[in-house]
Amino acid sequence: MSKIGSFLNMCSFKSFVTDVKINNMVKFYTLCLLSNEPKHGYDLIQELKEKLERKISASNVYPFLNTLRKNKLIKFDKVGKRDKKTYHLTPEGKIFTKQMFIKFGDLINIAIAPKISTCPCGCKIYSGGHTERIKGKMMKFCCSHCAKMYKPK
Repeated sequence: MSKIGSFLNMCSFKSFVTDVKINNMVKFYTLCLLSNEPKHGYDLIQELKEKLERKISASNVYPFLNTLRKNKLIKFDKVGKRDKKTYHLTPEGKIFTKQMFIKFGDLINIAIAPKISTCPCGCKIYSGGHTERIKGKMMKFCCSHCAKMYKPK
């Protein structure tokens, strides 16, 4: 099993406080959108379609919003003539969302860390940089200046 698979099994994106599982990008991104500002359900669906570049239906969003509401992670206010619901995170929802962001950040670190190299000057290099052969060995630097300044030990 990969490191990422092990990590997912270990944390399962489940909060210690609630029974809400964040096990797909629609749910995760819904939390991201609500963490920025209150949203109408329709607005959530439209932004999810745009950001995830796929068809999102009400059946993808409203049951999850209902689960969040039942777990006291979101509330809604009815606004306007048609009493449109505007969803917003509760204080508990903000804590839950912060936990999810930390877990997702850890997952990203697991995926990216093996791809990061370090220049002799100390800079972290994810992609690009400057590669040069020094004493028969290919070395990666953050820039050509560091390569010129490098003195092998």
